[in-house]
Amino acid sequence: MAEMARTRPVAVQVDTALRLVVPDGSGVPVQATLRYEPTDPYAVHVIFCADLADGDDPEPSVAWSFARDLLLTGLTEPAGMGDVRVWPWTGQDGQVVALALSSPDGHALFEVPTATLDDFLQRSYAEVPAGEEPSYVDLDAVVTELLRA
Repeated sequence: MAEMARTRPVAVQVDTALRLVVPDGSGVPVQATLRYEPTDPYAVHVIFCADLADGDDPEPSVAWSFARDLLLTGLTEPAGMGDVRVWPWTGQDGQVVALALSSPDGHALFEVPTATLDDFLQRSYAEVPAGEEPSYVDLDAVVTELLRA
């Protein structure tokens, strides 16, 4: 019997509500999208959506990109340094993952539902398994992009 060819991996996207932790310890819900693109196999993207009136489609307002393995490590132990840090944490609603983002414009601490993040990562690793990322990098496209600059 002939082997079935693996289908081309697809993007993984999860819309979720994060909790922005404010200085008094309370939280503000923030709509966000977790996105993984097999064409950028080492990275994940968190896209924070603007707060719009009911009935409007959310428009991306801020996007952060960082290493996929940083999120995976952050599920079970502190990971990252500098602009992006991730660690398991007990929040107001139980076990969550803390996501701390820093930029010259300020700092933000978010609580990410652990189950949502774990599901997202499992789906991304099902598309591009750990260690197989180099097979999905289009070096010609990278060189072309670098030469454009």
